[in-house]
Amino acid sequence: MLLINILLGLIGLGVVVFIHELGHFLAARLVKIEVEAFSIGWGKPILKKKIKNVEYRLGMFPAGGYCKMKGDSDYNVVWENRKKGIDPEPDSYHAATPLARGIVCFAGPLFNFIFAILLLSILWGFGFEINTLENKIVLYSELTPGQTYPADDAGLQTGDRIIGINGREISYAHEIQETTSLNPNTPMDLTIDRNGQIITTSVTPYLDRSSGAGRIGISFWAYPVIGSIVHGSAAERAGLMQGDLITKVNGISVQNNIDFLLIREQRPPEFIVEYERAGSRRETSFTPADIEGELGFSWAVINYHTPRLSVPAAIVKGVEEGYKTFAASIKSLRLLFMGIDLTQAVSGPVRITYMIGDIATQGFGQGLGIGLRSTMEFLALISIALCVMNLLPLPIIDGGMIILFIVEGVRKKPLHPKAIAVFQGIGIAIICGLLLIAVFGDIMFFIRN
Repeated sequence: MLLINILLGLIGLGVVVFIHELGHFLAARLVKIEVEAFSIGWGKPILKKKIKNVEYRLGMFPAGGYCKMKGDSDYNVVWENRKKGIDPEPDSYHAATPLARGIVCFAGPLFNFIFAILLLSILWGFGFEINTLENKIVLYSELTPGQTYPADDAGLQTGDRIIGINGREISYAHEIQETTSLNPNTPMDLTIDRNGQIITTSVTPYLDRSSGAGRIGISFWAYPVIGSIVHGSAAERAGLMQGDLITKVNGISVQNNIDFLLIREQRPPEFIVEYERAGSRRETSFTPADIEGELGFSWAVINYHTPRLSVPAAIVKGVEEGYKTFAASIKSLRLLFMGIDLTQAVSGPVRITYMIGDIATQGFGQGLGIGLRSTMEFLALISIALCVMNLLPLPIIDGGMIILFIVEGVRKKPLHPKAIAVFQGIGIAIICGLLLIAVFGDIMFFIRN
């Protein structure tokens, strides 16, 4: 399974990087910069064919690709030979105007954004299933006696329904998660339905430094109905089946998933479960070994299918969702400077590859439609993340190069190779540092899991 995850992840990540390089390629052709080679995949070419001065390659490593433009490494040659400037050949990268080079750099991130919008538009055009829970909450403080959270300070109670945040109507758990996770340390106005009584309050999510997300200290109420059973698990051996309603454990009434968890965490010497199936009451039990391990079942969730949209409406929705994700990505960058645990909150290439493959594998395990939806959704997210990261004004990457071209355009003359070398050296140091942190985090992620 791990190998399948990695293979699917490499293919998915490769598609996103390929789209990025395709943007550079098409923009270079548009502004008359000669492209020497365009490769799908990295490493030694296993296939190659030259068409109209461009060598198209298929690399042996199935991830990403690259676009090699004529003269794009001239700065390195100048620096190595201690020359004062570049004497570019016609139609080469540095023979183009700063505006043309800026267009080429900007096209990569732009294509990632367009690709994400395309994926999101397709999803909304066909509609897709969302698995979620109700907007009914359970306080974390019930799981961790003695600790309080923002939800407790705001006066929330287990069983409350959050029906509004900052004036926006809320119907499901995932809407609450999305809003709170993106707004750490930001006060939010809540509208609460408490047994038919409407209450307003405010809450300020705290920053979870391990994930970089905002939390208010709540879980979501899941009725104790079994949604799925793992084949060969303790739950299956005990005779439980999908649709069973658990009513009591060791004589204690169970109203939701948290009630069940609290009883289990007490590690009783026996675990007697009473449940209902098709109107009849039944009973089963688990051994102490079963209780310590994974019982092998999950609770039922709410499944609803979004409506199919017309082509124009789907495109509008895709743009809206793409912009919302882009804005959220920009907003989340500030969390890097707020003391979060970078080794846990920042994913490197290894973990991203694994996550893409894992999401695809799990999704297709639930059906072709769910597999395609979850994979496309995550690829859209990764594509926008790649767009944002490449637009940062850091040396080496597209955003930093665009800054150089703007400076060159204002000065009306090329920058000194030494200044560019220093600028790029700083960029390499920054990117290598972030990569080391991310890779270390990836290693710890696999050790923990």
